[in-house]
Amino acid sequence: MKILFYDAKPYDIDSFEKERKNDPDIEIEYLTADISVRTAALAKGYDAVCAFVSSQLDADVLKELADAGVGLLLMRCAGFNNVDLKAAKELKITVLRVPGYSPEAVAEHAMALAMAVNRRIHKEYIKVRENNFSLVGLMGINFHGRTAGIIGTGKIGAAMAKICRGFGMRVIAYDKYPNSSLEFVEYMELGEVLSNSDLISLHCPLTIENYHMINKESIARMKQDAVLINTSRGELVDTDDLIASIRNHKFHGVGLDVYEEERENVFENREDDILESSVVARLLSFPNVIVTSHQAFFTEEALSAISRTTLSNAKDYENGSLNQDNIVL
Repeated sequence: MKILFYDAKPYDIDSFEKERKNDPDIEIEYLTADISVRTAALAKGYDAVCAFVSSQLDADVLKELADAGVGLLLMRCAGFNNVDLKAAKELKITVLRVPGYSPEAVAEHAMALAMAVNRRIHKEYIKVRENNFSLVGLMGINFHGRTAGIIGTGKIGAAMAKICRGFGMRVIAYDKYPNSSLEFVEYMELGEVLSNSDLISLHCPLTIENYHMINKESIARMKQDAVLINTSRGELVDTDDLIASIRNHKFHGVGLDVYEEERENVFENREDDILESSVVARLLSFPNVIVTSHQAFFTEEALSAISRTTLSNAKDYENGSLNQDNIVL
């Protein structure tokens, strides 16, 4: 099995090479460039390509892969909304993913964002470095005794619900398919969760139905001074409506590990660039907003699980014994 690995970062290479020692029959060539129509042609002679959540895998790119003889697309992530599945099916390209590499990693980062933006840790860190020990502008709230609203209670949402319970919070949730293992969670309709929660954390996949589920109408239903956290998909939130609401002092704090129009920024150092979009600049202009770099998954345990499962998917494909949970198409 020969795999061409796109958008390889040093930590990707380290993690995959550690796991590959157990699979000497798998060959991996690492490219720093991400996949595109131009770079997809480089996959000629390879059995599979490996891409990430920020890779653009539209019909044109997939056609180039098919023309190069590639029959397997390995997504080293859980999400696949960036893949044109209709085109992949027509081109007979199998798409496999890593559905649950470390739900705790993402949930812990979600709570870290909530705690940091609540207690203004990002502001205080800078102030103290300048010998400013004033407490003005740093007032937080106790999460203990308040209500956490979890939108989506799959593996990550369930992990977040357990963390919130550990903080002494009442936990309510919305999910089309309630998680019966979460006996302490009260399930409600989405509008009820939004209107009753002090902390709202998004943990659902991006679908046509929930695109911009957080918009001016749903924000209007939220409590005044709520904390909103998104570690799922940026397009779940209408950024213009969110910014307008922040300007109107709706939220106590907002923590975002994902946001709309992030594709060109994900995992890249752009400190010397003039950013084409004003989304990031506008969000970072608010003192009660924290934006992180799509890093919720980024732990040693998660990277190891991603590498291990991706290589296992490649072997299963070659052996004709696919894990049904990992199949996208």
